Amino acid sequence: SLAGGASEPLVPVAHPQIRAFASYWHTGWPFAVPGTWLRATAAERVMQAVQQLPEGFGLAIWDAWRDPELQRELHAVAYSDPDLEPGFVNPPSANPATPPPHATGGTVDLTLTWHGRPLALGTGFDEFVATAHTRSFEGGEQSVARHRIRDLRRLLRAAMVDAGFVQLECEWWHFEFGTRLWAAVNGEDP
Repeated sequence: SLAGGASEPLVPVAHPQIRAFASYWHTGWPFAVPGTWLRATAAERVMQAVQQLPEGFGLAIWDAWRDPELQRELHAVAYSDPDLEPGFVNPPSANPATPPPHATGGTVDLTLTWHGRPLALGTGFDEFVATAHTRSFEGGEQSVARHRIRDLRRLLRAAMVDAGFVQLECEWWHFEFGTRLWAAVNGEDP
């Protein structure tokens, strides 16, 4: 299959043009792990994406594979806010047929870097607001700042999609390969 298999190993993500932050581990979340891990095929695809970027650009990964217990913690904290719209943080699942995307090793949360400095493309990471939606800077006000954010989001999306990923529509930073979302978009098996 294109996405590898259930037995595909998790590998550390390492590349000179990729900064790996392990954000949840560094901020002390329980069940978070040091390092940035993806399934081998997804990691290869991220390497393909970074190599497509124009000179000076790279990637910064905030999060990739998550322990299912960390997913449970993140979901509980995020949805302790009853006004948060569904879709930002997947619920935990004990069913192996319906794992949260990050628990598959095929999901990565990232941004562009410019000469190694991470760029906030209209919002911060895990800022669950309307402007986090992938198309939020595509219309409306025509300021230079909005155009810059729109163009940088387009650059990130193009590199990741060309490498085989699909993007979650409510988070500009969230890309999946080999997951249930990826399978639904591509007509493949996850």
